[in-house]
Amino acid sequence: MSFVLKEEGVDWEPHPTFKGVEIKLFLTKKDHKANITTFLSHVRKGNIVPEHIHAEQDDNLYILSGRAKMWVDGIGEFELKKGMFIRVLKGIKHKIYDVTEDLLVFDVFSPASI
Repeated sequence: MSFVLKEEGVDWEPHPTFKGVEIKLFLTKKDHKANITTFLSHVRKGNIVPEHIHAEQDDNLYILSGRAKMWVDGIGEFELKKGMFIRVLKGIKHKIYDVTEDLLVFDVFSPASI
């Protein structure tokens, strides 16, 4: 199924797991029978994405705006800022914290998570 979607036509919804994080789902297995999941994540200043893993998916993040710190097992801690791309392989612990400016992230899970 091909389609064109405008970001402003998609509503923010609470992240199903992380309090204080909102998402805009663009492409999902459930709704589009896609083999990837794509969405925007919005982490407000002062919030965190606690340590977690994705058992089945690689998590590919592109930072659109904001500032925070991220820790990835095997890499360590680093600053997140606009223009960075991060790939976290499935099964690797990671977290986002010390969000000093609202963080906007384009996120792709491969294979699809939802």
